[in-house]
Amino acid sequence: MEYTDFLKQKQILHTPEGIEISTDLINRFAKDFQIAAIKWSVNRGKSLIGAGCGLGKTLMGLECLRLTQYDSYSLWVSPLGVAQQTIEEAGKFGIEARLCKSMHDVKPGINVTNYDRIQKFDASVFKSVALDECSILKSVDGATRNLCIDMFSRTPYRFLLSATPAPNDYMEIGNYCEFLGIMTRSEMLATFFTHDGSDTSKWVLKGHAVERFWKWVCSWALIFRSPSDLGFSNDGYDLQEVEYYSHVVERERDSKVDEGSLFPVPASSLMERKTERKLTTSARVIDCANTIKESSDQWIVFCGLNKEQELLAKELGDICVSIQGNTPLDKRPDMEHLWRSGEKRVLITKCSMFGYGMNWQHCHEIAFLGLSDSWEEYYQGLRRVWRFGQKNIVNCHFFTAATEGAVVANIKRKEVQNEIMMEETSKHVKQSLKEEYDQSTSEYFEYNTNIKSGKGWISYLGDSVDHTRKMKDNSVHFTVFSPPFSSLYAYTASDRDMGNCRDFDEFKIHFSYMIPELLRVTKPGRLLSFHCMNIPLMKERDGVIGLFDFRGALIKMFVDAGWIFHSEVVIWKNPVTQMQRTKAIGLLHKQVVKDSSMSRNGLPDYLVTMRKPGVNTEPIAGGFEFYVGENDPKLSTSSNPYSIEVWQHYASPVWFDIDEGDTLSRRHSLTKDPEDQRHICPLQIGVIKRALHLYTNPSDLVYDPFGGIGSTGVASLEMGRKAELCELKPTYWKQGLINMKDAELNSSTNLFQGAV
Repeated sequence: MEYTDFLKQKQILHTPEGIEISTDLINRFAKDFQIAAIKWSVNRGKSLIGAGCGLGKTLMGLECLRLTQYDSYSLWVSPLGVAQQTIEEAGKFGIEARLCKSMHDVKPGINVTNYDRIQKFDASVFKSVALDECSILKSVDGATRNLCIDMFSRTPYRFLLSATPAPNDYMEIGNYCEFLGIMTRSEMLATFFTHDGSDTSKWVLKGHAVERFWKWVCSWALIFRSPSDLGFSNDGYDLQEVEYYSHVVERERDSKVDEGSLFPVPASSLMERKTERKLTTSARVIDCANTIKESSDQWIVFCGLNKEQELLAKELGDICVSIQGNTPLDKRPDMEHLWRSGEKRVLITKCSMFGYGMNWQHCHEIAFLGLSDSWEEYYQGLRRVWRFGQKNIVNCHFFTAATEGAVVANIKRKEVQNEIMMEETSKHVKQSLKEEYDQSTSEYFEYNTNIKSGKGWISYLGDSVDHTRKMKDNSVHFTVFSPPFSSLYAYTASDRDMGNCRDFDEFKIHFSYMIPELLRVTKPGRLLSFHCMNIPLMKERDGVIGLFDFRGALIKMFVDAGWIFHSEVVIWKNPVTQMQRTKAIGLLHKQVVKDSSMSRNGLPDYLVTMRKPGVNTEPIAGGFEFYVGENDPKLSTSSNPYSIEVWQHYASPVWFDIDEGDTLSRRHSLTKDPEDQRHICPLQIGVIKRALHLYTNPSDLVYDPFGGIGSTGVASLEMGRKAELCELKPTYWKQGLINMKDAELNSSTNLFQGAV
C-alpha cells in the first residue's frame, strides 16, 4: 500500500464495529448524557462504560444489551449479591430481565446471572454480553478471568460496566481490552509500556506513549465521573462531601511481639500489621459497637476478619444482620433486604461479598473495622454509599490500632493519586469526544519539517522515509545508523516513528519502505552498516523469557530487498552494567546459584555491514592513511598506518575496546526531553569512526537516516567526510544542529559551501 495509507493504518484506534441507533429507540427514562453514552457504546459494539457511582450505568448497560440482541439472547453478568438488584433496577425502567442459574433458565431477552455461575452457560447462544462491575476481573481468580475472556471471544457485542475503573491500574485496563477483543494484554504492554528499570515486575508508560495510549483507550472506553465530562450539565448530580473519622485504639505491651522493647512496637511490614490487627480485635470491636449504639442512623460495617464480624454481631445483637462467607447464597438477598428496608439498623459484611455494585445511598454511615492496604477494596466499599443520589454527608469511620502504622494515611494518599489520575483521564475523554477522531486528517500527530546546513553537512527534520525518497540515485558513499529497536524504544508519539509499532511485524512493514530506498541512493559496490542488538523477550509481554534475533531479522530484510550480506563484527559490552540497568533474571548471580537453566550471557552489540551489488568505481584506498583510531593508543603510535597490526585489529570478529561511554550525550550537556522515558541512546563515536575509517574516503558523503543528536555527522566532520542526516524528533534535531556546528568550528573542512 502507499506509505501514507500505511501510516493511517498504524493509528491504533478501535474502529467502531456496532450499529448506529436513533435517539427515539432509547429508553424514555434515559437522560441526555446517558443517551449519548448508550449511542456511543452501541456504535462501538465492544466498549467499556466507566460511569461514576450513581450515574446510571445499569440503565446504560441494559439498553446496550437490548439494542444489540436483535430479539435474541443477551447475558448480563454481575458480582454475587448484585443480580437481584439489577433485575429490580430493570423493572423500574420498564425493561424485562430474568434471573438465571443455568442455560435451563435462559429465554430470549436479557438474562442475568453471577460470575460464579457463568461456566453453566453456552456463550455461543448470546448475541451480546455485559459484565457488570468489571473491575472485579482483577479480584476474582485467574481461572474465572480467563474463562470470561475465552467464553465470549466470539460474542458479536461485548460491553463492560464499571463505576470505579482504575485508570492507573494498567493490568486492569489490559484485562478490559483483552475481553473486548481489541488487543491482548501482552500486545498492549508491548505497544505502550516498558519495564521500570528498577523493578522488572512494574510496567510504566513509555514517555511519548502517554497521549497515544489515552487516545487509544478513549477509542473504546468512555470513562466519566460526572455528566459535564461528556459536555452535559451537572444539574441534579452534586456529590456530597465525605467526613473521615479515625478511631484509634491502644494495646498493652505483648511479651512475644514486643520482645526487647518497653513499649508496643509499631508495625512496619504487612505481616506485622496483620498481627496488630488480630491483637486489637476485641478493643476495636467494642469501640465500633459503642459508636454505632450512640447513633440512631443506619450503618454498614465492612470487616476483614471473621473474628471481627462474629464479635461485632454479638455486641450489637438484634439491631444487626451479619452476612458471612458461610451464609447460604440463597439467603443473602433476603438478609440484605431486611437491612435496606429498615427492619435492621446495621449490616455487617465483607467487601468481597457486598463491596461491588450495590446501591446503598439510603445509608450515610459507613465503618471499616480494620483496614487492609488495598485501596480498591476500601474505595469500592465507600462508593456503595458515597454516590450520586446520596442526600446526606457521608461519615466514613476507620477503626484501627495505633500500632498498625500509617494504614489510613496510605489509603488517603492512594485516594489523592487516583483523583489526579481520574482528572487526567477526564481531560483525555473530553478532548477525544471533541475531536471524535477526525479520520480525514492524514497526520494524527503534528508533523513538522525543516532543513539546516553548514560547511560539510546538512540536516533534515522530518520522516526519513519521505526524505530518502527525494534523494538522488547512486549519491551516497556510505550509510551508517542505529535503527529503531522495533517496539523497544519509542522517542516520539508520531505514527511516523518506527519505534511506535505494535510488534515486530508492523515494524517490519514500516522499515520495508526504507530499505529499498537506501539501496537506490547508495553507489554501486558501496556499503551500509547498521548497529543493533538482540532484544530480550519478557514473560508478561511476549509470553516467554528468551531472546528475539533482531539482528538476524534485519539481515534477512536487507537481503530480501537486494542487498548482499557483507560482514559483521561483535561489539563487547559489560554484562555487569547490563545487569545493574535491566535487572534481567538471566544475568543475576542469585539465578545461576538457584537454577542456571534460566541464566544467559550478556547481550553484545553488532555492527552489520551490507553491500550494494555492482562494481565500486571509487576504490577506498586512503582511509588508513587519513585516520588511525584515536581511542586505540597502541595503534595510533604505529609508524605505518597501513600496518598488518592495524588491519588485524580491525579485522577481529569481536571488538573489545569500544568505549561504551564515548557518546555525544557524554561529550555535551544535553537537556533531556521531559517526555523521554529512557535516556538518549546514541551510537558510540568510536564505532562510527572505525566504520568510516574502513569503508570511506575523505570527502565521501555519509548518510544517517536516523540522525538523532548528530553522532554520525560529528564523527564524519571530524574525519573530513561530508554528512547528511535526517531526524524525526524536533528536540533531538535541534540538539544535533548544535553538535554539528560545534564540530564544524573544530574542523578544517570546507566541503559543501553551504547547502547540499
